[in-house]
Amino acid sequence: MSHLPSLENPSVTAPTAPVGATRLSDEPTAQQAAPHVLVVDDDPSLRELLLDYLGDHGLRVSAVADGRAMQARVEQDRVDLVVLDLRLPGEDGLQLARLLRERLPLLPIVLLTGVAEEADRVMGLELGADDYITKPFSPRELLARIRAVLRRARPPVIVTGPLAAVTATALPGTDGLTLPLREDPRRACRFAGWELNLRTRRLIAPDGRKLDLSNGEYSLLLAFCSAPQRVLSRDQLLTLSRLHNAEVYDRTVDVQVLRLRRKIEPDPFHPTLIVTERGAGYRFDVAVEVLY
Repeated sequence: MSHLPSLENPSVTAPTAPVGATRLSDEPTAQQAAPHVLVVDDDPSLRELLLDYLGDHGLRVSAVADGRAMQARVEQDRVDLVVLDLRLPGEDGLQLARLLRERLPLLPIVLLTGVAEEADRVMGLELGADDYITKPFSPRELLARIRAVLRRARPPVIVTGPLAAVTATALPGTDGLTLPLREDPRRACRFAGWELNLRTRRLIAPDGRKLDLSNGEYSLLLAFCSAPQRVLSRDQLLTLSRLHNAEVYDRTVDVQVLRLRRKIEPDPFHPTLIVTERGAGYRFDVAVEVLY
């Protein structure tokens, strides 16, 4: 169960009963295994629409109207993804996204934004949101984005060197690079004293500190580990890491690289691990060792 400290007042206690509406499948067993999507939007008609549409397409869906109700829901129940409106009346959607990312770093977030809110979309991605969709949107497109983010949230495994026994599919346009496959919980990788655990998605620093990674950071680092000491273009990194690629903000990879550098580089302003190859992309300039 996820636990999120109060978003407004640390002394606030969440109510004991579930908050907000939930659509349940007609098949309880399937419903228990279905991903749980929490929609946070103040528009009751939109909440009702998404409850019906997403619920009819194999998801367990809850919908709430504000940040306080969101807090109560994630504290009471397992939530696999949050769809968050950035323009909640009287609330800062970006601040809610920031607190979710800080306190539940592995929880996927899809932002709902207005057409004219480019600055908010960029800031949301920098804060660690996994994708966004602009209003008005079709429920079908939102469903596709939710499914794509949930797929990316499943930890893949690197395919390189000693993992030759694991088969992978070469991707078009990636010069034979292979797409990371499903996780093997017995494996990790090590580079420059750092260790990336593929089961917990946690990064362990050379001094033993444990760092949580956002979905974007984890996927990008794993893509680098799958092709160490090779120059990778932004398009290749988007494909290998499965960062959102519809309406892609053209600096998505650069933002994620910057965030990774802040975590793993001794000096992020003079990087030695993730090196920029001007006009070409990036190179993970370190040997990678597969463990376990």
